[in-house]
Amino acid sequence: MKKALLAAALLVFGTAAQAQSSVTLYGRLDAGFEYMSGLPNTGYSGSTSRVRAESGDFGTSLWGLKGVEDLGGGTKAVFQLEGSFSTTTGALGSSGSIWNRWATVGIANDQYGTFLLGRELFISNGLWDFDPFGQSSWSSASLVRGRNWPQSSNNVSYQSAKFGGFDVYGQYSLSNTTSWNGNGTGSGRADGLQVTYTTSLFQVRGLYDELRSANGQLNNPFTASREYFAGVNLFLGQFKVSAVYQASRTSGMTGTSAGTPTTTDQEWAGFTWQATPAAALIAAVYHVNANNGGGNANIYSIGGSYNLSKRTLLDFQVATVRNSKSANFGLDANTEGSGGTTTSGYNENPLYGHSQSGVYMGIQHSF
Repeated sequence: MKKALLAAALLVFGTAAQAQSSVTLYGRLDAGFEYMSGLPNTGYSGSTSRVRAESGDFGTSLWGLKGVEDLGGGTKAVFQLEGSFSTTTGALGSSGSIWNRWATVGIANDQYGTFLLGRELFISNGLWDFDPFGQSSWSSASLVRGRNWPQSSNNVSYQSAKFGGFDVYGQYSLSNTTSWNGNGTGSGRADGLQVTYTTSLFQVRGLYDELRSANGQLNNPFTASREYFAGVNLFLGQFKVSAVYQASRTSGMTGTSAGTPTTTDQEWAGFTWQATPAAALIAAVYHVNANNGGGNANIYSIGGSYNLSKRTLLDFQVATVRNSKSANFGLDANTEGSGGTTTSGYNENPLYGHSQSGVYMGIQHSF
């Protein structure tokens, strides 16, 4: 009888241990002060400048929950909920959506990879690892007007385990409408495939994605287009050197007027110098060329960070964008169009052919 009771107790204990679960609360708060010159005045007749408190210039302020339940045999049930917010106002990053970045549930296996369903950062965010400034406010996303930043809903995604240094990530976002690509309501279909090879000396990544408009078209290089990306990181002791080529292509755009680009090509290069365990210096140059009279622009930037602890750092960035005569790209990832006061509000794009410069200093804490 005692042996039977002992066996039963061991069975219950083993089942409980096998079904262990955990939930982690995490987040990041980023705040500071920003100065920017070269802003258009409200009448779009000249330039002005400003100083303001800012949240998220060096990294998005966010908070979230992620959890795992051990199902045994190296398989786990996983979930993640993540939303952005402003530390200056407390407002949500997306009105009416508390989990605007991640809301996923799925299955993960140590050998076979991770399968997720829900809302995620769009696969184009894979550029983050190859941007010396980590796609902060004044970096690669600025010259494609936020093309690298979006989130996508109704996702199915798969991240493989690493095999021989390779890993593969695929994402598919359904339009959830009566038309497969989109019928004008909600979001259009989106998808992408990313392949990465990593060694101790270098990392290379290739990425292809499609981001469609609500009506299913590929009709804007900044919001609805095909993207091609190739990037490399070199790890040289205290230095990380990055170089990238990115192209955005549309389809079916006809009768476009001069100044309305149908394609963009972007290149950038930069390095991070981890001077000490606490101090890092970053420098990068970003270039974009838009066809059909859209012009070209360069961003030159230096910055860095100093870790006060494992969770808290001070950061700064100095940047300037230089536009050709027919371009008006800004330091921030502004939407297309003239700057100044518009029907939809105030647009910070500089005057065509003009430059824009800025300085940011802040503090960031992660938990």
